Amino acid sequence: MLADIHAASFETPRPWSETEFAGLLSMQGVFLVTGDGPSFALGRYVAEESELLTIAVSPEARGQGLGRRMLNAYDAAARTQGARASFLEVAADNVAAISLYLSEGYSESGRRKAYYTAPDGAKIDALIFEKRIIHS
Repeated sequence: MLADIHAASFETPRPWSETEFAGLLSMQGVFLVTGDGPSFALGRYVAEESELLTIAVSPEARGQGLGRRMLNAYDAAARTQGARASFLEVAADNVAAISLYLSEGYSESGRRKAYYTAPDGAKIDALIFEKRIIHS
C-alpha cells in the first residue's frame, strides 16, 4: 500500500518498493503517520532530531489539504518522540512541496548539488530544509 502511493506520487526521487518500506519500518526510531485519504508521512527520530524521510499523497487526492495534514501529523509525532528539530530533503524542482514546507515554518538550510537523477537522466539539486520544534 505505501509503495503504491509512493509510486503514484514520485518519479524523482525514484519510488520506493514494499521491501524498502518494510526495511525502514523495522528500524528503530522510524515512525509512520497516516490519515483519512491515500497519504502518509514516514519519519525517523534520532538524538532529539527527526528527519522526514518521505511524504506522499496520491495524485487523485491532491488539493484537499492531505499533504498539510500529513506534515502536521509528522511534526506532532516528532514532537512526541522528543525531537527539537526536524529536517527533510526535497527536489529543487518540487515547487508544491517547497511551498508547503515554507508555509509550515521550514526554511532552507542547505543544498546538495545534483543529488537526484530524474528519469530522463537530468540531475536535480536536493534542498535541505529545517524547522525548530517548539515544545509546550
